Amino acid sequence: VQLVESGGGSVQAGGSLKLSCATSGFIFTDHWMAWFRQVPGKEREGVVGIYTTSGRTWSSDSVTGRFTISQDKAKNTVYLHMNSLKPEDTAMYYCAAALGRPGLLVDNPSSYNDRGQGTQVTVS
Repeated sequence: VQLVESGGGSVQAGGSLKLSCATSGFIFTDHWMAWFRQVPGKEREGVVGIYTTSGRTWSSDSVTGRFTISQDKAKNTVYLHMNSLKPEDTAMYYCAAALGRPGLLVDNPSSYNDRGQGTQVTVS
């Protein structure tokens, strides 16, 4: 299983970024794909997620209305679209995958077995 994030960088407050997560090594369907973020010294925080089979999504209260997640099934890739960025969005952003199953806590980082190396987003 391989998850490779890209697209991070530095942006001014109010700006936008699009992160990509290219996946390989597993069947893309029937999985929850999610983005998490982490700041040094703080716990990893769930940002957004998508169920690849149905397209059903979730998002945290802190990003609802600003961040969205999308997928390209042909490319086995998910995207994080970030708009109206704030300095508090500064973090390392990780892509993660979890096989869909009843009772899965989709916004809990511990539910996801596989994740990428992360991409840094800095908002100033």
